[in-house]
Amino acid sequence: MAHLMTSRKLLFLRDALVYTLSTFGGPQAHVAILLRDFVEKRRYITEDELMELSALSQVLPGPSSTQTLIGIAWKVGGLGMALITFLIWVLPSAAIMCIAAIQYKAFAASGRSDAVLQYVRPAAVGIVAYAAVTFAQKIIKTKVSMYLAIGSLIATLILQNPYAFPILILLGGIISSALETQPVEDAIRVKLFSNVNPRKVGYFIGILLFFAALGALINRTSPFSLPVRLFENFYRNGILIFGGGQVLVPLMYTEFVELKHYLSNIEFLSGYALQQALPGPTFAFTSFVGAITLGNKGYGIAGEVIGSIVAVIGINLPGLILILFIVPFWEDLKKITRIKNSLSGINAVAVGFMGTALILLVAPFGLNWTAYLVMAGAFCLLYFTKMKTPIVILIGVLLGLIF
Repeated sequence: MAHLMTSRKLLFLRDALVYTLSTFGGPQAHVAILLRDFVEKRRYITEDELMELSALSQVLPGPSSTQTLIGIAWKVGGLGMALITFLIWVLPSAAIMCIAAIQYKAFAASGRSDAVLQYVRPAAVGIVAYAAVTFAQKIIKTKVSMYLAIGSLIATLILQNPYAFPILILLGGIISSALETQPVEDAIRVKLFSNVNPRKVGYFIGILLFFAALGALINRTSPFSLPVRLFENFYRNGILIFGGGQVLVPLMYTEFVELKHYLSNIEFLSGYALQQALPGPTFAFTSFVGAITLGNKGYGIAGEVIGSIVAVIGINLPGLILILFIVPFWEDLKKITRIKNSLSGINAVAVGFMGTALILLVAPFGLNWTAYLVMAGAFCLLYFTKMKTPIVILIGVLLGLIF
C-alpha cells in the first residue's frame, strides 16, 4: 500500500512538471488542462473538488493558477507535496527570467536589441490591452462596478502613489459590499469569527508589518536596505492582487517603473514579452523585475540572483500561506454574501488599475504610428482569433529581424 502511495506521488510530480512545461495562457486555460489531465485522466481529485479549489483561488489574493495546483498537491500528498509542487511550477520560468535579466544588459549593449525588440514591445502592450479588455468585460456588469473602475483609473493617474492601491482596493470592496448586499445572516457571521484562528491571521499580517518596519529602520545606505524593501513591495503586491497575473503587471508597472524608477519602460516591456513566450505562471515575471532592479542599483550578478529570489518568494508567499494555512477561515468567509460582493468592487478597481497602466505604457509611443499599429494588430489577433500569446511575441521578433 505504501509503495502504491509513493508511486502515485511520484507520478503526480512528473505530471506537475509536464503541466509546468506545457501550459500557456491564463487561469481559465490552466483550469481546462487540469480538468483534462488531473481529474479525467489521473483522477487525483474529483471535478467538484477542482471547481471548489478554483473558486477558492479566485476569492483569495495571489496567483490563482498556482494556488489551484498547490491545493491539488495538498490533497494528493499533504504539505510536503504541496511545497515540492510549488517549486516545480515556479522554478523553471523564474530561472529563465533571472538568466534573461542577467544577460539583458549585454544584449542591449550589443546593439541588436533595438532591431529585434522594436516590434516586440508594442506587441507586449497589445497583450496588456487584450488582458484589460477581457478582464473588464468579465467584471464590469453593473453601474457600481463601472463607476468604481472609472474612479480608480482617474485616482491612480492623479495620485501616482503606490499606497493609493491598497486604499482604493479597500474602498472598492467596502462600496460594492455596502451597495449590493442584503442584510447578512448573523449566524454565519458568528460562525465565521468563532472559527478564525487569530494566530494564523497574525502570521499573515505580521510578515508584512515586520518587513515594512525593517525596510524603514535599515539605513538606506546599507546594502541590505533595497532587498528588504523590495521583498516588502512584492509581498504587499501579493496581498493586493485579485485576478492573477493580468492585474499584477499593471500594479508593478505603475509602482516600479513610473513611481520608483527601478527599471525603464523598455526593460519592463522586454521582460514581459519574454515571459509571455514562456510556459508556466505569469508571476514568474517578478523574477526579471527583481533581478533588473538590483542590477540597475549596482549589486552585480549575485545581487541580481538575490533580487530574483526575493521577488519570487515575496509575490508568491501571501497566496501560498492563504491556500495552505487559512483555508478553513476562507471556507467560511466566502459563504458571506457581503464578502462575495466586496470582490466585485475589488476587481472593478483592478480594471481601473489596468486602464491606468495601459495609458502609461502607450504614452512613450509618442508619434510612432508603427508602434500603435503593432499594438492594435497584437490585440486583434488575440481578441478575434484563437492565437496564443507566444505566437504573437514570435511574430513581433520575426518582424524585427525582417524589417
